[in-house]
Amino acid sequence: MTYKDGNKKNGKHYWLTPPELMEKIIEELGPYFFDPAPFPRPENFDGLEIEWQDKNYVNPPFGGFKSKTGKRAPGVTAWVRKAINEYKKGKKVIFVYPIDKWVFMMLEAGAEIRNMGDVKWLATEDGSQGKGTGRHVAMFILDPERDEIT
Repeated sequence: MTYKDGNKKNGKHYWLTPPELMEKIIEELGPYFFDPAPFPRPENFDGLEIEWQDKNYVNPPFGGFKSKTGKRAPGVTAWVRKAINEYKKGKKVIFVYPIDKWVFMMLEAGAEIRNMGDVKWLATEDGSQGKGTGRHVAMFILDPERDEIT
């Protein structure tokens, strides 16, 4: 897919932050903040290569699609790494990205989360080890002995 083609289903290219969410961002950051992933993106602008400001709002590209030049655009992991690096420099970062609602359900229930890495699951047919998915697996632990259940 290219920027020109947009989303396969509807041909849309970008999705902007809705006003209701932007109000919450402004409440948190104030009216003046930096957007390292703006729309429209100025020519030769790369939010991953520049220094961010003291307060930042990041609504990164959701997909790893190809640019006009045919190069694959950086995925969310590159944006997360940059956000963490800027945070470590003492900068405030609000980063938004869609995740499944069940993750929030687990967090609200008090689950502890552990990173299990890229698990290489075993085949049910013969027990042989698979290649892994390339994605890390989260272990969510709900422990009544550790938590005060309400």
